[in-house]
Amino acid sequence: MPPRGLSEEEAHAWARLASTVTPFAGKHAPVVAERPAPTIVPTPPKAVRPARGKDVPSAPPAAPKAPANTLDSQWDRKLKSGQLQPDFTLDLHGHTLDTAYRRLLDGMRQALAMDARTILLIAGKERPVDPADRGQRRGAIRAKILDWLAASEFSSDIAAVRRAHIRHGGEGALYLVLKRRR
Repeated sequence: MPPRGLSEEEAHAWARLASTVTPFAGKHAPVVAERPAPTIVPTPPKAVRPARGKDVPSAPPAAPKAPANTLDSQWDRKLKSGQLQPDFTLDLHGHTLDTAYRRLLDGMRQALAMDARTILLIAGKERPVDPADRGQRRGAIRAKILDWLAASEFSSDIAAVRRAHIRHGGEGALYLVLKRRR
């Protein structure tokens, strides 16, 4: 089958590329002919007619913004200095991945029922863990905490996640700051 050759656009692109290199002795660079810019004629937008008895939105609704993981400076200062006393403590030490997951969800329900604003979540120090690990290595629970929280029914209730002060466990614990309930 013979080669298909270059389209006009491909030939123009190739000629422009070839003009940027220095040709060998006795050869010459191809001449690039300027192409006129394509003329674009704007078309008026089509009117959207609603179906009988139904309203059709003119534009798709904007996607909801993901809540920013930020707190005001007063909250951040209190958390970093260890001045804040958590309203609820949830300890996941000694659990398997399955029981830790259930305990986390139950603890979040309990904290929300108590109108807690800050939760001290003790999960152990972070260690590199294989994502397929089923809890046989140390640090497996801590490696999964953020994924569990993001996928849980409580993800919209969490305003921020911060590393705990050394007084409350340091690298082995997290503060969960819950949004104010109205």
